[in-house]
Amino acid sequence: MNSIHKPTLVIDSTKVEANIRRMTKKAAQSGAIFRPHFKTHQSVEVGTIFRKFGVDKITVSSVEMAQYFANNNWGDITIAFPVNLREMDEINNIASKITLNLLAESVYTLDFLEAHLSAEVGIFIKIDVGYHRTGLNKESPEIEKMTNLLKTSKMICFLGFLTHAGHSYHARGKDEILTILESAKHQLTGLKQKYLDDFPEIIISYGDTPSCSMAEACSGFDEIRPGNFVYYDVMQYHFGSCSLNDIAVVAACPVGATHTQRNEVVIYGGAVHLSKEHIIADNGFKLFGYVVLLNEHGWSEPIPGAYLSELSQEHGIIRMPEKYLKQLNPGDLVGILPVHSCLTANLLKQQLVI
Repeated sequence: MNSIHKPTLVIDSTKVEANIRRMTKKAAQSGAIFRPHFKTHQSVEVGTIFRKFGVDKITVSSVEMAQYFANNNWGDITIAFPVNLREMDEINNIASKITLNLLAESVYTLDFLEAHLSAEVGIFIKIDVGYHRTGLNKESPEIEKMTNLLKTSKMICFLGFLTHAGHSYHARGKDEILTILESAKHQLTGLKQKYLDDFPEIIISYGDTPSCSMAEACSGFDEIRPGNFVYYDVMQYHFGSCSLNDIAVVAACPVGATHTQRNEVVIYGGAVHLSKEHIIADNGFKLFGYVVLLNEHGWSEPIPGAYLSELSQEHGIIRMPEKYLKQLNPGDLVGILPVHSCLTANLLKQQLVI
C-alpha cells in the first residue's frame, strides 16, 4: 500500500476469483450461458481471471467499452444498452471483427440498422419485466412488428429476448427479489414459446446481481448476465446478496485532517471518487461507505461505529469513535468499502490489484 498517494481502488484478486467461481458454477448448474457484465470492473486484468473459468462471452454497456474489450481479444460481446444509432461507424468497425450483439426496442431502430450496417450483428429485443427503464412490455404490438421485419432481415440475426430486472434493487428482502426473478422468467419464457416456431434458436437472457446471487439456481434462463457480483459492495451486503468478506474492492484514501473534538476524519476521497450513492442505515442516517483499516494483505473488518457520513467534490468526512480516531494522522491511509462498486470502479482509474 506504500505506493498509494491518492484515492485508489484496491482489488483483492483472491476474493474476485472466489466470486467468479461461485457464479460460474451456478450458471453451469442452471444450464445457462454465462455472459458476465464487464461494466463493473472495466478491467483487462480482471477479465483475465474470468478467462480462467472458461468465460468467452461478455456483456458491456457502451460501444466504447465494446471496442476496449474487442481490442483485448474478447470476440463475443453484447452491448446491453439500446443501440446508439449515432455510433454506426464504430458499430460497423467492431462488428467486422467480432461477434457483436445489440439491443433494440423499435421497428425504427431495426430499419435504421438494416439500412446502415455493413457487417452482420445479432439483435435482442429488450423486454421490460417491471423495472420501467427501457424495453417493451411483453404485450406490446411492437414486438410482433419487429419479429416480422427480422424474418426477412439480411444484416440482423434475431437472438431472442433480453431483460435487466433492475427493480430488484428496490425490493425488500430475499422473497421479493426471488419473486421478481420468477416473474421475469415467466414473462420471457412466454415470449420465447410464442416465437419459437419462426425462430427456433432464440434464447432468453436475464441479468441482475441480487437475484442471481440469492437464487439457488437460475434454471429456466438460457443466459445470465450479472455484473456487480465480481466485486460486490455495501449495497449488495445490505440486500443479502453477499457477505462482508465477499466484497472484493476498497477505496484507499489518504487522511487529510483529524478533528478529535468532532470525532471526524477528513479524507482525500469525495464524490468524484466514490459517487454519492448511499444507503439509509437502520437508525435513519445516510451512509456513504464502511470504513476499514488497510494492511499489506488487504483490509480489516469494518471499524465498529465508523462510517463515511458526508461527501463533497474532493472531500469525504468520516465519523469515527475516539479510540480509533487517535490512531490516525494526516498522511495515513484508510479504506472505504463502497456503497456501489460499479460507480466507484468507473470513477477511480487509479487501481491496485493485490
